[in-house]
Amino acid sequence: MRNLICVVLVIFLAGCASTKVQVPIASPAPPLQTPFAPQGEYTFQLGDQLDVKFFYNPELNESVVVRPDGRISLQLVGEVMAFGLTPAQLTKQLMEKYASEIKQPEITVIVKSFGGQNIYVDGEVNKPGLLPLAGFMTVVQAISQAGGMKESGEPMEVILIRHGAGNRPTTFKVDVKKVIEGTDPRQDTLLKPFDIVYVPRSKIANVNLWVDQYIRKILPFNVSTGIGFGYQLNPDDD
Repeated sequence: MRNLICVVLVIFLAGCASTKVQVPIASPAPPLQTPFAPQGEYTFQLGDQLDVKFFYNPELNESVVVRPDGRISLQLVGEVMAFGLTPAQLTKQLMEKYASEIKQPEITVIVKSFGGQNIYVDGEVNKPGLLPLAGFMTVVQAISQAGGMKESGEPMEVILIRHGAGNRPTTFKVDVKKVIEGTDPRQDTLLKPFDIVYVPRSKIANVNLWVDQYIRKILPFNVSTGIGFGYQLNPDDD
């Protein structure tokens, strides 16, 4: 029995040493933007409700919604791509299209309501899922809104996934532990629509899972893991 225990413990320690967590290659966290700093010119998103107003032709005024295909439908000119354009860009495009239909079109585009302002929080949080991005929200606030981080989460390697140029995803690593401790609050990045916050599983959590699956089921004594990866023999064991 003693020899069996020694062999299993050797296997256990080897498993602890080889346990690794696969974390996406990420860049440092992007610079923190304060809520009072300009966030860049707004571009239309899916679900936005727009008011298109004509100064000299009010009968053409319309309220439209940016459809899932990114387009809006208007009188006389039909379907127009709006997704990703700024209000100034869409206004210019509409004036060019209506120029062949009416004389001297004077148009303005107003965002009546914002749609699609959501983020997603996944991984080792208590309530993963979609969150509305109402106002300003940071990475730490998003994790809090998702029910907080589980004990199995790794706060030093939280991943922020953001759509970059050409709609390609860009990843950033955020050290939430430094934010909470106050040593580097700049890590707490302000989120943008469609951002994904992913809390990975910690190395110690992976080791505990391995112990549950392979060690506790075969050893004749109780094994408890923690920071020290220790074990405890039953009092009745020799």
